[in-house]
Amino acid sequence: MTALSLGAPPAVDLDRLLAGIDTLAAQRPVAAQVVAVANAEDASARTLSGVLAADVALSGRVMKLANSAYFGMSGRATTLQFAVTVVGFTAVRTMATVALTCLDDESQLPDGFWESSTAVALAASVLAPRSGSRSQDALCLGLLAQVGVALLHADDPAGYRELAAAHRPSAARRAAEVGRYGISALRLSAVALAQWGFPSAMVAPLAAVDDPTSVDGGLLRAAFEIGARCTDPAHAPEPVLPLSRGLLDEDGAAAVLQRVRDAADDLRRAVIGD
Repeated sequence: MTALSLGAPPAVDLDRLLAGIDTLAAQRPVAAQVVAVANAEDASARTLSGVLAADVALSGRVMKLANSAYFGMSGRATTLQFAVTVVGFTAVRTMATVALTCLDDESQLPDGFWESSTAVALAASVLAPRSGSRSQDALCLGLLAQVGVALLHADDPAGYRELAAAHRPSAARRAAEVGRYGISALRLSAVALAQWGFPSAMVAPLAAVDDPTSVDGGLLRAAFEIGARCTDPAHAPEPVLPLSRGLLDEDGAAAVLQRVRDAADDLRRAVIGD
């Protein structure tokens, strides 16, 4: 695709972008079925693991995730059904969504996509109890928060790389995305997750990230700040207390940052299968 000037925004057809992902479901039928089963009210770990077993790569990632440092099983999750029970349905659906959207192919993603996403996910998970949220839901939110980045990059790779390089702080980048595409990447993530049936608890923080009064938005803003401090050497730290709406101060941020650094590589390998 020909690079476009930042002053000439391309027309972004959201329906086309999201329909393209639905088309990919035909190429990963087991992952699509996993998402459907995980959404069903009467789903059980036995049923979900039975469907999941038909995709060796995806089931292997779920097993690896269950035995990762984050979940702390250290090899004790030896069956797929038990692994599904350990990580939970939302995490299984998240892993299947990663497969469906080809987010496991790093060659098609912006540089550092998964390093950033896993750092954001871990930070959100650590901070979640402070806002009354479930840690595992926050982990999944962080893992998929930047699916909109992947969608915009896939549609306009050269243009999005130029935009991202020119607007490093998260808020500035979101504003630039709206100016170029008519929607921010996080808002696009919210639209996509809602369309795919993820719970409102995962969608709401994405929609509220620019609302300074929102606790959910504050959690995600703080998670992105920690993620940037962890993965971007050129990042200029922003004061985390106002960003987080009081959820986190600088001393707490240092402790969270260390926890993220300790676990990020392990989580990334589990999610994308390295």
